[in-house]
Amino acid sequence: MNAAREQGGERGNAAMDRIPAPLLFLAAGTSQYIGAALAVGLYATIPATSVAWARGAVGAVILFALVRPWRLRWTRRELAQTGLFGVVLLGMNMLFYVAIDHLPLGAAVAIEFAGPVVVAAWGGRSVRHRFAVVLAAAGVLAISLVGLNWNGERTTAELALGLAAALGAGVLWAGYMVIGGRIVKRRSGVASLAMGLTFASLLYAPLTAAGAVSALSWPIGITLALVGLLSTVVPYTLDQVTLKRLGTATFALLNALLPVSATVIGVLALRQIPTWGEVAGTLAVSAAVWISAPRKRPRPGSALEHGSRGEGH
Repeated sequence: MNAAREQGGERGNAAMDRIPAPLLFLAAGTSQYIGAALAVGLYATIPATSVAWARGAVGAVILFALVRPWRLRWTRRELAQTGLFGVVLLGMNMLFYVAIDHLPLGAAVAIEFAGPVVVAAWGGRSVRHRFAVVLAAAGVLAISLVGLNWNGERTTAELALGLAAALGAGVLWAGYMVIGGRIVKRRSGVASLAMGLTFASLLYAPLTAAGAVSALSWPIGITLALVGLLSTVVPYTLDQVTLKRLGTATFALLNALLPVSATVIGVLALRQIPTWGEVAGTLAVSAAVWISAPRKRPRPGSALEHGSRGEGH
């Protein structure tokens, strides 16, 4: 039985290896933001934080069954670090879902990307790193002050809440990258993701689960399952493949395309037509993501190798 399972896994890996890594990366990003677009459709009946919790819980169940992390040996310190990793990750997703409840999808993703830009440029002292931070800040300001319609359908309080949630998600994304980078130096990132999401889902359940459970029906349950599958299981699983195969330059370029791809999906799936300020700000943040990336392959376990897909990521 084990031999057959190993042979099946090898065939699956061989099939995956035949698919170009950039295509896998873009497929993961597309899957993630399609899941976010589906989540927005649930906000009329379920609070944004409850949708995010359900996404994490579904992802935890699926990953827990696939990865079976209980077979590994865990020290107390490893469990504590993994639990913190999950709490930060799920908290980041909750804030991001609050953000896209009040902001266009592309704008929220671009603002959130400011966190990874700061992390990537933190250790750099060159003009390039400083320019990346300035460019990211300019992009966020362009979206916030010029791109968003402060006199439109959404109230000032709603837009302010969306901006605060997006920035908060970016801060937690930065923490996720730092903690995740330390984890993958010592043990399986996927197993830690499964354990961390399971812990975080249980921890947040008393605060958020009721909103999802009370509105549960077959259509909503199926949609929540799709959100968890598309936004958590598919992108994080594909990341484990692409991050080992992509060169740094290609990886940085593809990461820089994610805010743009989120804007495109927002237009196609949610009919969110961006303003010129949103377009300019998104392009500025995308350029900052590319500029801030290292120009050589990162050390194993570094923040970049762990991945900067946050809503991912």
